[in-house]
Amino acid sequence: MTNAILNAGVLVVLLAVSAPVLRRLRGWAVVATVLLLCVLTAVFDTIMIDVGLYEFDPAKILGLHVWGAPVEDFAYAVAAAVGMPVLWTVLSRRRVRRDGHAAPHDGTADGTTHA
Repeated sequence: MTNAILNAGVLVVLLAVSAPVLRRLRGWAVVATVLLLCVLTAVFDTIMIDVGLYEFDPAKILGLHVWGAPVEDFAYAVAAAVGMPVLWTVLSRRRVRRDGHAAPHDGTADGTTHA
């Protein structure tokens, strides 16, 4: 199995499971995060490959590169940018349901505000 097939399968499942929550999130924020993480992936993967920190088996990758990073590596950036806000949202809702009330949003432990 190639990395591209594995990554595509994981992304399809992630997006299918995350779709209901993603619809309620700010789309522009998720897209901006995906773009930023992809740029960082291109830069740092290229550096790490150039200095020899790791190599890819040519039989397991498509051979397409963005700068020096194989396109398969960008799946991790997309998965993180989509999965983390979804996970954060789901876990926050669980906490509210379990406690019976919403957690304070002002940064203090007890919910009080300081003037």
